[in-house]
Amino acid sequence: MKKIRKGFTLIEMVVVLFIISLLMLIMVPNIVAQKENADKKSDEAFKTTLITQAETYLADHPDKTTVSVADLQKENYITADQSKRVQKIKDLNPSNLVEKEKTDAS
Repeated sequence: MKKIRKGFTLIEMVVVLFIISLLMLIMVPNIVAQKENADKKSDEAFKTTLITQAETYLADHPDKTTVSVADLQKENYITADQSKRVQKIKDLNPSNLVEKEKTDAS
């Protein structure tokens, strides 16, 4: 009588785990790179929105020459969450987002 073999051998399990590990080594760096790329694009879009809101604020307040994040939040041009997000973006100056261009009156 021949024994019927059920299940997997240890070697088969090790081979499967090795293949899964190789696939993970290939996929994880790509996933991380995609997330970083998405975060970068999201930050750029947010900066564009923020600058547009600052320019709108300056257009609505002709007496002002500079705009801060606090001004935008106080006047409801941006939300509190957006204000917090500005602090996380390194190349934005929260106290002076946009400066009105000076024109000569002569």
